[in-house]
Amino acid sequence: MSYKAIYTYAWDLAETGVETAEREFLDLGLDTVTFAASYHAGKFLRPRGTAGKIVFPDDGTVYFTPDPSCYGEIKPVPNGPLGGRDMLRELVEGGNLGVNAWLVLLHNTRLGLAHPDAVTRNAFGDPYYYSLCPSSSKARDYAVGLCRDVTRNYAVRGISVESPGFAPFAHGYHHEFALVKSNPWLENRLGLCFCDHCIAAAETKGIDARGLKAQVAEDVEAYLASDIDYPDDMAAAFWTADIATSAPLRSYLDMRCEAVTSLIAEIRKAVRRDAEMAVIPSVARPTGGAWYEGSDLTAIAEYAGIVEACFYEPSAARVKADLFDIGRRMKDRGRLRGILRPAHPDLATKGEFLAAVEALREGGVDEIAFYNWGHLRRANLAWIGEALRGAR
Repeated sequence: MSYKAIYTYAWDLAETGVETAEREFLDLGLDTVTFAASYHAGKFLRPRGTAGKIVFPDDGTVYFTPDPSCYGEIKPVPNGPLGGRDMLRELVEGGNLGVNAWLVLLHNTRLGLAHPDAVTRNAFGDPYYYSLCPSSSKARDYAVGLCRDVTRNYAVRGISVESPGFAPFAHGYHHEFALVKSNPWLENRLGLCFCDHCIAAAETKGIDARGLKAQVAEDVEAYLASDIDYPDDMAAAFWTADIATSAPLRSYLDMRCEAVTSLIAEIRKAVRRDAEMAVIPSVARPTGGAWYEGSDLTAIAEYAGIVEACFYEPSAARVKADLFDIGRRMKDRGRLRGILRPAHPDLATKGEFLAAVEALREGGVDEIAFYNWGHLRRANLAWIGEALRGAR
C-alpha cells in the first residue's frame, strides 16, 4: 500500500469535522491519516484554528475506547475534553483514507505520576515521571497492551509507535529550568536510568550496575560542585571518551538497547498479524543518536519491519546526509519511511522542502508523512500538494 500520510490530532479533526478533513487530505494527494491515538501533553499554536489558536492536550490520554482486557496494572486513560468521542473509530469507519494509529508509548507523565515504581530514575534516585521505563514489566505490559488493543479492535492499516525507549534527560516536562549551563556530557549522564528494574536486568548480565551508578553520581556531583562549564564540543568528546574507556558503561548502554529491542519484538508478536508496524526511533537529531534511547536501527528494522524516521532538518542536504547514515545502519533490513515538517523550524522555504522530498525519493524512500496538519499554515499545506503532484 502507498503511504502518503498526514499526522493529525483529535482536537483538530473534531473542530473541522472528519469528512471535511478527509476531503482536504484527498485534495492534497494524501492517502493515509496517521492519527495520534495515544498522546502526551503540549502547548500548540494552531494557525487555522477557529475555536481558539492555542490548545493544551489532556496529558497522557488516549483518543479511542480502550479494551480493559488488553492491559495489566497500568491502564490507559480516555481523553476528557472530547467528551468520550472515539475519534479513531470515526476515522476507521469513514473509509475514505487508510488509517494509521500513532501511539506514544512510554512518554506519559500522567501514568508516570500514578505508577512511580515504573518510571526511569537517575543515579541519585530522582524519578523522571515523564518516562515509563522499558525495563519495568508493568510499563512493558502497558506498551504491548496499547498496541494489541488498537490493532485488534480497530481496522487500522498499522501503527507508528513512538517513545519505546529511554527518554533523554532534556525532554518532556513542563518549564524545564536550571541555572547551570547544560551540555551533552551532563545530559547523557543525568539521562541514564538506574531504577531497580534496570539494575536487576544489568546484574543478570554480569554488569556492575551499582558500581556504575555510584560512579555516575560521583562524576555529576563533582561537576555540579565545580565552577566549570563544559563547552558543547568538549562535552561531546568527554562523553565519547567515557564510553570508549568504561566497559561497564558500554555494557550498560548495550543492555538498554536489548531492553528496547525485546519490547519491540513483543509488540510485533502481539499486534494483528496483517497490521504494519513502524517505529519512530528517536527524538535525537540526527537519527543515528537513537542508540542512546535504546533504539538500535538495525534491530528495529528486523523486528518491527519499518523504521519511520523524523528527518527534522533545516535543509535538503542534511536530510540527504541523515538518509545515507540511516540506510547503512539498517543494513538492508526492513524498509524506511520518512517524516518531514514543511515549515519552520525545519524546511522553511518551499524550494528547500521540495528538494528534501526529492532527496528522499532519490534515496529510495517512497513512503512519506508530513507533520502536523493542525500546526501548518495553508500555504505550507499547499507545498505538500505540490510535492505529491510532482510524484505522479
